Amino acid sequence: MDRDFLATLVIDYFVAFGVIIGGTILGGIGAYLIGKPPLSVMHDLASSLKIWALVAAIGGTFDAISSLERGIFEGTHADIFKTIMMIFIALCGAHTGTLLVQWITQEGIK
Repeated sequence: MDRDFLATLVIDYFVAFGVIIGGTILGGIGAYLIGKPPLSVMHDLASSLKIWALVAAIGGTFDAISSLERGIFEGTHADIFKTIMMIFIALCGAHTGTLLVQWITQEGIK
């Protein structure tokens, strides 16, 4: 793997992480302003924002799908590997952000 691809993976991770953290913090502020329990809303938002964090991190789904298609039909396995790695790293960033929010809010712990 070259440096540019590794840099892309790091950026994808932190974009997905930032979407979860930023979205839940701003959602918690909004919940406080309308009189709802902010920590519960933050916990719920962390789970529901995962797919949007993934889409934001990989830059839209069309590029990823066309890259997978090119890899399958043209036989370039490097494109398939790179796209799957980008999706996996973005999922890891979103999951890390969700775990952090769940740890901070202490919601759902029995």
